[in-house]
Amino acid sequence: MSRTSFVCVVTGGGAGIGLLATQSLAANGARVHITSRRMEVLKKATKAHSPAQRGEIIPTVGPCDVTKEEELEDLVVQISKKENEKTSELKERLFNGETVSEWSDTFNTNVFTTVAFLPLLQAGEESHGDLSASVIVISSMSGIMRYSYNAAKGSTVHLSKLMSYEFKKAGIRVNSIAKSSLPQEKIKGKGHVPAQRSGSDKEMTQGVIFLAKNNYVNGGTIAIEGGVLLEQEVPGR
Repeated sequence: MSRTSFVCVVTGGGAGIGLLATQSLAANGARVHITSRRMEVLKKATKAHSPAQRGEIIPTVGPCDVTKEEELEDLVVQISKKENEKTSELKERLFNGETVSEWSDTFNTNVFTTVAFLPLLQAGEESHGDLSASVIVISSMSGIMRYSYNAAKGSTVHLSKLMSYEFKKAGIRVNSIAKSSLPQEKIKGKGHVPAQRSGSDKEMTQGVIFLAKNNYVNGGTIAIEGGVLLEQEVPGR
């Protein structure tokens, strides 16, 4: 198998939406590095991918908790070595010069993981032909609705906008997906969803592939939510 220039990193890539993204990216020819706090799900996801299929799924050497600074640093170094990319020390090249310890624990999983990979994205941007370096943040409808119950999810939407502006000259695209409920989440009651159902796995992965492969989309938030926003109160109405 020839090495593809379509390289992806999916945190939490062994289960749920992360696994869906992993499988769809691999099916489209990507070499996908996946992480998880549980090695068993990484092994299961990797084993399920046949060598005869397109793409490649590569598990991390060990479990990785992205809320822990040392494990996140090890992850970046591990993947950079596998991809033969040179990156400087993580602490020296973070967004706006800030380190892991300067970010609140509340945002570690949803926000800082994205920031940590910026040096590797910069390195990978230099020689990959038609593909541009890209970040896809899986957020939530709670991040763009009038009353957000989850500030961390709202921050991912805002951060993706900021990063798309900061890194446009470097050729790194940043977009986010604001999802509603999916089948595996088993949320009861769909009366608030105009589509009257959960989104399908296919509908979710279509958004991932679109953002990964379309080099002309940058700074956007795609809502895959069955029309939930249409049910929100319109100010002044």
